Amino acid sequence: MKTKIININKIFTWNPEKDSLDILTNKQILIENNSIVKIENNINDDCKIIDANYCSLTPGFIDSHTHPIFIGDRSKEFYNRSKGFSYEDIKNSGGGILSSIKKVQDSSFDELFESSINNIKPFINHGTTTLEAKSGYGLSVKDEIKSLMVIKKINDELPIDIIPTFLGAHAIPQAYNSDDYVKLICEEMIPQVSEKKLAEFCDVFCEDGYFNINQSKKILETAKKYNLLPRLHADEFKCFGASVLAAEMNALSADHLMVINDKGIKALSHSKTIATILPGTTFFLNKKKYADGRKLIDSGCNLSIATDFNPGTCTIRSLPNIMHLSIQNCGLTLEESFLAVTYNAAKSLNRHQNRGLIKKEFLADFIFWDINRLEEIPYWFDSQSKIKKIFKNGLEVYKSS
Repeated sequence: MKTKIININKIFTWNPEKDSLDILTNKQILIENNSIVKIENNINDDCKIIDANYCSLTPGFIDSHTHPIFIGDRSKEFYNRSKGFSYEDIKNSGGGILSSIKKVQDSSFDELFESSINNIKPFINHGTTTLEAKSGYGLSVKDEIKSLMVIKKINDELPIDIIPTFLGAHAIPQAYNSDDYVKLICEEMIPQVSEKKLAEFCDVFCEDGYFNINQSKKILETAKKYNLLPRLHADEFKCFGASVLAAEMNALSADHLMVINDKGIKALSHSKTIATILPGTTFFLNKKKYADGRKLIDSGCNLSIATDFNPGTCTIRSLPNIMHLSIQNCGLTLEESFLAVTYNAAKSLNRHQNRGLIKKEFLADFIFWDINRLEEIPYWFDSQSKIKKIFKNGLEVYKSS
């Protein structure tokens, strides 16, 4: 069935050929089989009509880094940090990532599914139509498989695309030393994840005290042998070569990058790896040092931004708010922040062939905004109030009341 969208105020979309923002006016859009088939001034095809009521359209937003597969919350830690508790204080009192791991390991499949789908549903109302979701709070063969099966079921049930990432290398369980756990990941977890076709990507938290360069490289090389594409948490707390490794491994993205050095920036700028920054985490933790997005872009890196939604260090699910933070604290322009949640985010998920743009042959993923200027998206900090409809694959998945 064909569907035509009429009475569009403006269309905001990136133009990869010109490497600039396009603002289209007096256009109609024709959709067929979930995709855009025409963008013209007047479309005369006999079809169903959708009246945009003079809303402006952008592509559906793409969140390329989230950790939504968990149970409960860690709000007590948020409050304790405000009283001066350190990460080590919280960890020693039974909090931190280990508390999330225990809850996932103690949960049934149904309990984890119900909690996780409720973690993900609010993303839709903020305009996210494609979402990367990591495992990583299971850290055993059984519980990592369980987490990825939960992601698969959520993808089947929700109208947006949930893209699964295996993050067994998120932390080292208390029962293992690091080398033995890396062996478990490489010899048992990755083969089973691949055999069951439960993940598209493999991520590693390459950081001092977690997984070092050699361990991270071993995990990602094993993952590639099993057809899992590499991603990397890199240069968040200590710079010791993680971004260089990401470039060497042809990782789709290197994420965080708060303390990346010039060598790491040069490596990313000469690679196809997307530099992904996560300002919501810095904001949520009330830290002062944000990733230097301006330097990354000026040095030639392709850059995306994402929420890093997780139970401990960022509970933001709004990419418009992440745009705001990236402009205010990371040196991005308005246009760069928009590119970072659309086309560049699609690149980081290997989905740039069919989403992230409003363009012929791309998916009909749209946000209908009650705005006249693109600046309004990050300007209204409650920008959800400006979203009137959201379409995924040409179908309405959200309508404001």
